[in-house]
Amino acid sequence: MKIVGLSGSNVGSKTRTAMNHTMETLAGKYPDTEAVLLDLADYDIQFSDGRNFMEYEGDTGYVTQTIMEADAIIIGTPIFQASIPATLKNIFDLLPVDAFREKVVSMLVTAGSAKHYLIAEQQLKPILAYMKAQVVQTYVFIEEKDFYRKEIVDDDVLFRIDRLVEDTVVLAETFQRIREEKEAEYDF
Repeated sequence: MKIVGLSGSNVGSKTRTAMNHTMETLAGKYPDTEAVLLDLADYDIQFSDGRNFMEYEGDTGYVTQTIMEADAIIIGTPIFQASIPATLKNIFDLLPVDAFREKVVSMLVTAGSAKHYLIAEQQLKPILAYMKAQVVQTYVFIEEKDFYRKEIVDDDVLFRIDRLVEDTVVLAETFQRIREEKEAEYDF
């Protein structure tokens, strides 16, 4: 199984800190899983211009192809101005409408205030549903107060990240088994 961690901003450190912990947890609990972290700060991504994702080259082509090859995706995103960052929205725009069909997608959100808790519900989940994702219903919301010196200091947040990883893998494995059983029904 291939799981992609997507750190959805090209600025800041909190989302990357949370995604690093998430990927370390994934590697520790599920060592047989192929895990890749894509931090958008590390890539030069073109703006979507309507082309098929396979027509992009360089960093843009690598990032979109890696996402399309994944069985599950863990999206980490900060909240800026009560919205998801443009860098993350651009990734969605680069991909086809059904890019997340048969993929499990989970979310980890960092924000400066508890007031931004529902942004994932009102903005991110509808986009993922439109793109046909099987969304892990609970997500991890991390506030400014949960970090100190680029580390997560709240044990409850660490527990919730561990649970998010487990839920993502279990749901991805479950959907994979269901698809295999359904395909086995066909005799050709």
